[in-house]
Amino acid sequence: RAWRAAGGPEPTVLAGHSLGEYTALVCAGSLGFADAVALTRARGTWMQEAVPVGVGAMAAILGLDDDRVRALCREGAGEQVVEAVNFNAPGQVVIAGHAQAVERTIALARAAGARRALPLPVSVPAHCRLMAAAARQLGERLRETDLRAPRIPVVQNADVCAFEDPEDIRAALARQLDHPVRWVEGVQAMAARGARTVLECGPGRVLTGLVRRIDRGLTSRCIEDPRGLEEALAGLATDTGSRVDDVGRASPALQIPRRG
Repeated sequence: RAWRAAGGPEPTVLAGHSLGEYTALVCAGSLGFADAVALTRARGTWMQEAVPVGVGAMAAILGLDDDRVRALCREGAGEQVVEAVNFNAPGQVVIAGHAQAVERTIALARAAGARRALPLPVSVPAHCRLMAAAARQLGERLRETDLRAPRIPVVQNADVCAFEDPEDIRAALARQLDHPVRWVEGVQAMAARGARTVLECGPGRVLTGLVRRIDRGLTSRCIEDPRGLEEALAGLATDTGSRVDDVGRASPALQIPRRG
């Protein structure tokens, strides 16, 4: 609302990373704000109930390609679960699963020449098979939640599709919980829809950096405070050759809400 009130153009397409997908759907008019808050709170509770604190873990692997990380996960799993779950950028993959299996895979990645392989400070192994029970609970709650066709397309993480049917959106939100976040493909899909300027909305610049690594043809900016909003408006006007007060009629923009 702040972006539009300041004269910013309607986004061409939206996306959110993991939990941020709910933000994107709210922005697109598909999901009500109060419903999003209730869903995300319940989602977090069910995720932790599915895998108690200390049982699961996640880690970031940098400097190895996707197939290599998948192979290391298969090697490190043993009788447990560890999977590649966030494909964030070329050479940046997050893994998740049982804590011991994640630790083994970190060691394997370091031995394989990963630039970095480090555990993440989280209490649940999101987007892997261990979240299956939580995904079922979320799916049941979503069936009781009012969703509408989005006013703006939202490219969803698990399917890299912008669904219009609320039933498809419900299924995609539940599926995302125990399936990978395909962020690289999602950014590419948004660019294919005509997005040329990417605006990350929220604290931090993580997604801005990821987008730059995925597609250097995209212009990326972060809006995390009023100054960032002013700079984004001015930058978009410069990019399109428009005056700042004309930016609402300028070329397509892509807004990416905050990551999860």
